[in-house]
Amino acid sequence: MVFQFLQEPKEVERFLTQLSEFAATNKISLGPLKNIVKSLLLVPNSALKRALSAEQVREDLITLGLSEDKASYFEEQWKKSAPTLLRLAVGQTLMVNQLMDMEWKFGVTAGSSELGKVGSIFFQLKLVVKKGNRMEPVYMVVDDREFGGNGGDDPVFLPLELTLPQFYSFLHEMERMKTSLECLS
Repeated sequence: MVFQFLQEPKEVERFLTQLSEFAATNKISLGPLKNIVKSLLLVPNSALKRALSAEQVREDLITLGLSEDKASYFEEQWKKSAPTLLRLAVGQTLMVNQLMDMEWKFGVTAGSSELGKVGSIFFQLKLVVKKGNRMEPVYMVVDDREFGGNGGDDPVFLPLELTLPQFYSFLHEMERMKTSLECLS
């Protein structure tokens, strides 16, 4: 029932009806059952985000105290459902914010009021995403007091700026995403 809902997330009413019927059949309260199901839905969502294999999901469930046979059943369901769930997740992600353009540059801080920042390497990134029918640049939002502003309610929009270690972490994540997308192609 849970995997069916994950594959058809728009069928909320049907899912809630199935939960109500299950609660009535097994003579349990619907409120606690909903809480358990919400917690249970975290497992596949988290496994998708971390790209866990069915075996890793099974091991995690056993570590959390689930019996071997129930963990094995969940593993089998995961093997059947994971490819579809991954395609749905990637499709939703790419449809929400389609990357259209990217501008980037490396730099070295030549002058600053803080002596420790002089000579530090940074990376600036500006993304342009398609939202509906319009293009929007994606910037980092910062408090304008950092740049001599009055600390008002209006944020300052700047290109995303990363230190060198942050950049390498970002690059690693982008390479993982590229590999995941290539697996789907």
